[in-house]
Amino acid sequence: MNTKVQEITQKIQSMILRYPLVLLISLVMAVSAIICIELNYKNQYPWVKIIIVSGLGISLLFALKMLSQRMKKGIWVELLGIVFLVGYYFLLPKKEDDFTEVFAYLLIPTFILSHLLVAFVAFIKKENSENHFWQFNKSLFVNFFLTLVFTGVLTSGVELAFLAVENLFNLDFKEEIYGQIAVFLLIFGSTVIFLLFNESGLEFLEKEGNYPVVLKFFTQYVLIPLLSIYVVILYFYSGKILINWELPRGWVSYLILAYSIVGILALLLVHPLKEEKAKSWVKIFSKVFYFTLIPLVVLLFVAIFTRVLEYGYTEPRYFVLLLAIWLMSVVLYFIFKKNPTIKFIPISLFSFGLFALVFPYFNSFSVAKRSQKNELEKILNENNLLVDGKIDFTKEVADTIVSEIDNKFDFLSERFQNEYLFQFLDKQTKKDFEDRKYWSFYSKFIHTKITPQSRPDDYYNVNLEASGTVDQIGEYQFMVMNQDVNFGKFKLQNDSVFLNFYQEKKDKRYILKLNGKDSVDLLPEIDKLFQKFKPSNSDGNLHEKLDPLFIEKDLGKYHFRIYFKNLNKSKYGNETPTYWFENQVILVKENP
Repeated sequence: MNTKVQEITQKIQSMILRYPLVLLISLVMAVSAIICIELNYKNQYPWVKIIIVSGLGISLLFALKMLSQRMKKGIWVELLGIVFLVGYYFLLPKKEDDFTEVFAYLLIPTFILSHLLVAFVAFIKKENSENHFWQFNKSLFVNFFLTLVFTGVLTSGVELAFLAVENLFNLDFKEEIYGQIAVFLLIFGSTVIFLLFNESGLEFLEKEGNYPVVLKFFTQYVLIPLLSIYVVILYFYSGKILINWELPRGWVSYLILAYSIVGILALLLVHPLKEEKAKSWVKIFSKVFYFTLIPLVVLLFVAIFTRVLEYGYTEPRYFVLLLAIWLMSVVLYFIFKKNPTIKFIPISLFSFGLFALVFPYFNSFSVAKRSQKNELEKILNENNLLVDGKIDFTKEVADTIVSEIDNKFDFLSERFQNEYLFQFLDKQTKKDFEDRKYWSFYSKFIHTKITPQSRPDDYYNVNLEASGTVDQIGEYQFMVMNQDVNFGKFKLQNDSVFLNFYQEKKDKRYILKLNGKDSVDLLPEIDKLFQKFKPSNSDGNLHEKLDPLFIEKDLGKYHFRIYFKNLNKSKYGNETPTYWFENQVILVKENP
């Protein structure tokens, strides 16, 4: 027993000495996540930034550790990674309000690139064996799945242990403790387990080993059959396009990319088996796969350019196009290259991704902004909406055109292009746009015409807006503001209240629940507010201001009065009505 403990202790000590920066950055991420939970989602943005950067740092520093082991340069290579992470932190916006969706198109590719770097950074030189490269990535692949299993078991076990102690000994742990335990084990615990599996690192991971039977079974009986189903569907769909002579639907791009990526993964997994004479199915699959991609890549380009020519570039369309170009380069490389290397796959994908993020003028962000500016100017000019360079809101415009202008303004505003947009607006509209006094330009175009057949006869859109302030608290004992509600939950003395809106097709409910037991649907009360209002104008829209705008209901020992800033109800054709509303404040009192 003592020998086993000593052995485990030595392995842990060796791991700490071998991967100090990886462990440190993982610990920083775990602690930051714990602090976020403790802050109860208030003022947590600086910690969220640390979580993002440290999450990126785990894979980046591990990749640089593999490189330093290959170069035998010690910790100095990894320190360059720390410098990069510090710079990346300051690249993120200072204010939470400036953290728009555009940063997702920076973060997601960067995380993917950092993981791709792990795959090939220690094998860039030609003298590094192809077999060692495959063994290294196979070991990481297996260790990753083992880490998932071990971490899942460990986290579940510890959580259940805390739950058992709390119930058996009548203790009262904070609710946050379970989330904090989970994030610590899932982040730092998984890192420790993964590094323990990797033992000495590069030398251990790339050493020769037997081909895993499980991997062979997974590829032969799961991946390849799935690929067969995918390719049959895609070829039938391609035939339908040719017969009907119609443009492909946009989502076919993702299906083709899924087939391509899973197929390439399958080929990588079975790569060593190509040399075995008995494994004829591997050779057949390897030869056939890239040829099956040729017509699908052509279809992929058609689908992408159909969207781009109609609506212009956005970051997602740019990345899909870039993946299509990369995919074509992979197909051509493996078909025409006499002695292809599988290292080409991660290295080329990394190069394309890096180009998309940092190459001047042609990176995804520059191309998307430039394209959408051109599209906006095209719309304004084609519809003669510019007078002396400003949008004339007195002209009659189709509602579809207004929607397109809205979309372009939203897109460019989220990418910090307000100065460019302001050149098209008069002083008052510019001020309204800055203050966000309206949600769209529909309220600015006075004579907006409805596009023929764009809306059915039974279309209506009723918007109720609070015109005054909330009543004084008076006899009410509690006042709950929006910022006091955490994912629909808030506390009243020792009672727990849950208030949330569900809207899925025909299932629409506005549930108020007390202590997880008593509950009531408030949507009928909201419908009562709408019953007295029916659109009388031709376009089916109605906007009314009410003072006050609220609903009230008894539940358990409490009486609730919920005030709203806005209530909106829309119906389109045979669809069930949809709702949108925003709480302003909740007043609560105990019933006598």
